[in-house]
Amino acid sequence: MTFSLVARCAETGMFGLAISSSSPAVAARCSFARAGVGAVASQNVTDPSLGPLTLDLMGQGKSAGEAIEAIKAQAKFIEYRQVLAVDTNGLSAIHSGPNSLGIWTQAQAENVASGGNLLDNDEVPQAIVDGFLSSTGHIGDRLIAAMRAGLTAGGEAGPVHSAGMKIVDKVSWPVADLRCDWTEDCPIETIATAWDVYKPQLDAYIQRAFDPRGAPSYGVPGDE
Repeated sequence: MTFSLVARCAETGMFGLAISSSSPAVAARCSFARAGVGAVASQNVTDPSLGPLTLDLMGQGKSAGEAIEAIKAQAKFIEYRQVLAVDTNGLSAIHSGPNSLGIWTQAQAENVASGGNLLDNDEVPQAIVDGFLSSTGHIGDRLIAAMRAGLTAGGEAGPVHSAGMKIVDKVSWPVADLRCDWTEDCPIETIATAWDVYKPQLDAYIQRAFDPRGAPSYGVPGDE
């Protein structure tokens, strides 16, 4: 009941992930990324521990494919899981267990991987990959474009209610971590709206962390 992508920007080295589901708060359980290491989605009857574990393995020098193979060898109930990963070299890898729900499939290319379950049709992940590869600009813009492409291609079999987008770049925390945990409207468009607001302020939030003395004003009432 989820579709997602993990991606790397070849120009900046940023990693990002976007995800949507009919379930509530999907991004809280399924999205993982670490600057200088990679991005991972752990979904379908989710085991959230697989996200950090896959990132740890890639942080130790394993490629995305090697990390996924290690996960398959040691994780419990791996036949129920979908795990997607992309690494610092832009290599991507996917495990989709045979007990993935409904119509499930996957697609991947250099710097991007997409997978889903309980999909409307088996072309959705490829549409997401194509949407990412054909888009330009900031990785956040490309993640949104890819998810919109997946939704246009059919998305999940039923309506989606939650979504999230996470981006990491050089620092130890996500430089963007936007979530819509539940809505009766389109959660992907909710995230897109939040990104439009957040993107112009992203660098200022990083600057405030390192040296608030030289950071832009907060732009709120009472700020002088």
